[in-house]
Amino acid sequence: MNTEKKKTDRLQRRTVLKTVAAGAVVGPMFAFAQPAPIKIGSVLSLTGPGAGLGQPERAGILLAERVINEKGGVRGRPIKILLDDDGSNPNLAKSKAEHLIFGEKVCAFIGPSLTAGTGAVAAITNREKMAQVTFTGLGPAIELSYKSLYHVLPPQALNARAMLEYASRGAKAKRIGVLHDTGYGQAVLTGLREHMGAYGVEFVSIERFEVGATDVSAQAAKVRAAEPDLVFVIATSPVPFRNARQMRITQQIVSAVGSASYDYVRGMGEFADDIVFPEFLVGEDPLPRQSEFVELYRKANNTLPKNFEAAGWDAVHLIVRALEKVGPDVGNEAIAQALREPYEGVLAKYNFGAADMTGIDLSSFVYSRLVKGKFTRLPFTAGA
Repeated sequence: MNTEKKKTDRLQRRTVLKTVAAGAVVGPMFAFAQPAPIKIGSVLSLTGPGAGLGQPERAGILLAERVINEKGGVRGRPIKILLDDDGSNPNLAKSKAEHLIFGEKVCAFIGPSLTAGTGAVAAITNREKMAQVTFTGLGPAIELSYKSLYHVLPPQALNARAMLEYASRGAKAKRIGVLHDTGYGQAVLTGLREHMGAYGVEFVSIERFEVGATDVSAQAAKVRAAEPDLVFVIATSPVPFRNARQMRITQQIVSAVGSASYDYVRGMGEFADDIVFPEFLVGEDPLPRQSEFVELYRKANNTLPKNFEAAGWDAVHLIVRALEKVGPDVGNEAIAQALREPYEGVLAKYNFGAADMTGIDLSSFVYSRLVKGKFTRLPFTAGA
């Protein structure tokens, strides 16, 4: 019996040792296993005419991704932004979005950068009831029917009103010339025409050019010939600003937020002077609620952010807040619905329960003026 008992004891000890050894090997494997990341898709204009928007949007998105993951992600899971380039082409934006939505199975979508791309992608996200946070303002009326589409930039009609506020009340202009592109500029022009009567101004010359045009000197010359008090230049390119000055337009130029980027200012070169922007973030002189983001961005990139970097940051945080609220696995419609509430971002104060899917109003605008390539915040206040 003693011999049998000894054999049994030895077998039991061996079993225990094997179990402990296995645990020593397997345990650390489980300890270091990482939870699956939460995938968020994004298509931006990183090349092509819209790159001046897409590149800064990307920088803001990546900074937000890093900071959120350093803080623990969403419910203990990291987020992963799957970024792709649409080349400023709406058809490519659509195909890239389809891959992210149906191939990569992302739970939400950020972008695109341009109005045409937004429309192309929104047709998909609307059908899938997926949350889409875009970097364009409400443009085509069809967007009002897309109930999962949210804008972190103002409606184009509001951009127009902000421009008219300064032109009529700040510059006391009555006769205005307009130089605009066929994309973003056309959408803002629609708002300008709608509201011009309320501001007592007239448009003495309206000249348009194609998105991505490399020379609009002929159109600029026609605007100058009309002898306006002030000129609106509305585009997502530095070209028309250069050409306007080269064609001896000496009047003050007022633009929209879509042109208020350091990339475009560099493209304007020596002509980046006396241009006024109704915008949201002047990195050289931020509002108190913007200061922390500006400092984070400056440390990370050794440069100051502008509106589109802030928009990228806000877009990621908006989606993350919704995911924290309802969880990443509840389905597209629930995540999209969770965005429908007020939010104070870096760029602006939003209310995504508003009819225009942004809730930004004139009080969120600040005004800056380029002084030899540097943004200077003006004391002018819209609606005051």
